[in-house]
Amino acid sequence: MCRGLASLPTTCLERAKELRARLGIFCQKADSSHSEYSNKADQVRPTPDEALKWKESFETLLKNKHGLATFRKFLILEFSEENIAFYLACEDYKIPKSTSKLDAMAKKIYEEFIESDAPREVNIDHETRNITKFNLVKPSISCFDLAQNKIYTLMEKDSYPRFLRSALYQDLIKKATYKSAKQQISSKKSHT
Repeated sequence: MCRGLASLPTTCLERAKELRARLGIFCQKADSSHSEYSNKADQVRPTPDEALKWKESFETLLKNKHGLATFRKFLILEFSEENIAFYLACEDYKIPKSTSKLDAMAKKIYEEFIESDAPREVNIDHETRNITKFNLVKPSISCFDLAQNKIYTLMEKDSYPRFLRSALYQDLIKKATYKSAKQQISSKKSHT
């Protein structure tokens, strides 16, 4: 335990990992805000009706660009953004590339997310970590599938239900409900 922090349940290593992850997110935010390619369309809020559809399934949420951005924002607030970052890195990795690029990208993903004490280490079991490491001996498009599926399931079963209950999502839903009620009142007035 760290001296002076004996009452906290985390070790020095765990605190260092958490701080490293937080600083990494901070640096990414700073980098992205100064990008000359930043698109104002990415900052557009989802429509309330769009947000209502995200309750249908986790897959529906991820397929919607605003849903994905809002979910990522939620994960940042929860300090677990590495999960969606890893999932998306794996999706990008599956897009056909040359073998040399595949090898370099596999190594980068492993070092950033899978390796013990990685800067953005995802929470996977030891067996999955070892299988993934073995798969990197000869990288293929499917070498991260097991780890990616574990993280997808973790987000679907844990993060997604919390997201649906979060103030972030509930505020969007309230706007949709208000808009719908307002439209129904307008419609009734126009028919009378």
